[in-house]
Amino acid sequence: MGVLDASISPPKERYAVPYDNVVRLKQPEAFDDPLTDILRNGARALLAQAVEAEVADFLSKHIDLKTSDGHQRLVRHGHLPEREVMTGIGPVAVCQPRVRDREAGSAAPDRIRFRPSILPPYMRRTKSIEALLPLLYLKGISTGDFSEALAALLGKDAAGLSASAIGRLKDGWFDEHAAWQKRDLSTKRYVYVWADGIHLQARLEDEKQCILVIIGATPEGAKELVGFSDGARESAHDWRELLLDLKRRRFDVPPQLVIADGALGFWKAAGEVWPKTREQRCWVHKTANVLAKLPKSQQPKSKRALQEIWMAATRTVAELAFDAFIESYTPKYEKAADCLSKDRDALLAFYDFPAEHWKHLRTTNPIESTFATVRHRTIRSKGCLSNKTALAMVFKLVEGAQRSWRRLDGHNQLPKLILGVTFNDGIEVITKTVDHQSAAAA
Repeated sequence: MGVLDASISPPKERYAVPYDNVVRLKQPEAFDDPLTDILRNGARALLAQAVEAEVADFLSKHIDLKTSDGHQRLVRHGHLPEREVMTGIGPVAVCQPRVRDREAGSAAPDRIRFRPSILPPYMRRTKSIEALLPLLYLKGISTGDFSEALAALLGKDAAGLSASAIGRLKDGWFDEHAAWQKRDLSTKRYVYVWADGIHLQARLEDEKQCILVIIGATPEGAKELVGFSDGARESAHDWRELLLDLKRRRFDVPPQLVIADGALGFWKAAGEVWPKTREQRCWVHKTANVLAKLPKSQQPKSKRALQEIWMAATRTVAELAFDAFIESYTPKYEKAADCLSKDRDALLAFYDFPAEHWKHLRTTNPIESTFATVRHRTIRSKGCLSNKTALAMVFKLVEGAQRSWRRLDGHNQLPKLILGVTFNDGIEVITKTVDHQSAAAA
């Protein structure tokens, strides 16, 4: 049988592949979003209008200023070079108007300068982006991956956020956090203080560590972050160290009331540092602790019974509901009854304070609500943050959240507490003054 010569063998039959049914997929950097483009153009136009209105208002306030030869001293002088500001919808180009002072030179100390409040000098990113960066860091995004992550969130033009830029920002957060930890507290006064240990589920070095947080209410009713550190929630040593650090920075006047959960470590430390401060246990934590000692079939009913205590209009009614709960649950569920009864006085302390404040004083919600977003949106990852880095990131997040904290209801009652006015069942006790001369005449 002969061998077929490949050089003279017939060619294989080929088939042409049509391209009319091939769908070309866009690359990630090629996506177009008409809606985002509309929003971005609208934001650019609104920003330009706002800055123009501000410069017009600035010139109108100085319209009476004249040069030595009688001309207008301040005049429009074109625009600064265009720059981009990174926003929540991506980069927005802005062009700032310039104002010229005809009377003073560029280096003169008395030169009048126009600085728009809506567009500060050298501003490259909005506050929302500043808050996003530490959150992404806590979530597990490494420094080198920030550009890619932000490009996916804000568009391919998310410039100025390279690894080196993120590194510089992080160094700035460290410096800001260090300065905040050393700030002088001699001018501060806090009527109420909330304390809690928050487990963020972030990638900390030690999984047993948590963030010890203290928030205070000023005499004006504003809530402020007073102090926070890393430590063990049940450790009296860690809590004592945090409280003593506040005292060393001249936080000398103890608060009227401290609200916290049943963590024995904190109460031991607080009793040593603030021995005369009243104590209020958090009802949310206490309710959870009591229900945990009951079978599920009993939990809905017992929860309603507990609500009847802390929702009572007066201490007397609350005491009756308290006694009823203990009497009902002691025979079969002694541990649940003991869990409630051991903190009886601390659970009802809020009745000696203004009724408008009760909803703020019965729980540690000012801390829980602040850290809820961070706790729920952070995950553990293989890489670990140093505690120093985690504290700096959390500080930036809380600093941003602090701007939106609501003032206490009934804040006008706080100065009365400072002056020593007493309250009974949330109502101010009016002390009747006796006219001794009238009494003697009678």
